[in-house]
Amino acid sequence: MQVQEIQNKIYEVREQKVMFDFDLAELYDTETRALNQAVKRNLGRFPRDFMFQLTQKEWDGLKSQFVIPKRGGSRTRPHAFTEHGVTMLASVIKSSRAINMNIAIVRAFVSLKKFAIEYKELSGQLFLLRQRIGEHDTQLNRIYDAIENILEEKKETKTWETRERIGFKK
Repeated sequence: MQVQEIQNKIYEVREQKVMFDFDLAELYDTETRALNQAVKRNLGRFPRDFMFQLTQKEWDGLKSQFVIPKRGGSRTRPHAFTEHGVTMLASVIKSSRAINMNIAIVRAFVSLKKFAIEYKELSGQLFLLRQRIGEHDTQLNRIYDAIENILEEKKETKTWETRERIGFKK
């Protein structure tokens, strides 16, 4: 499976990048129920920063946006696994497919982190560029104002010198 396909299954919930139990079960070629049972048997390996269950409000929001449950969907709210939780799944689900898929998933998380870092660097550079452009705009506005003032002064003096004289003419 391509890294891009796995990245499409990584969502952001509670300001964390996570994968849902049903997507992981599909990737590991197992049932969601079996994956969750394996996790329940090993709950000590999954603290809250590794795995959490979505609230009903979070789940309803995700279902309405982009997650379309198959055949009526699950009756329970899904579990969300962070990068560390996905890594820990490798020690719980021991099939060769799960191990290989776990490696691919970790690579997908790593590439997302690299992209985020590059994006931050790029956005910082864009911010500096905007500041420079803003400073240039201010300077250019000052130059335009000075030129307009000089032109206005010339216009005033020119009209004074070329005005039609009144009074005695020679």
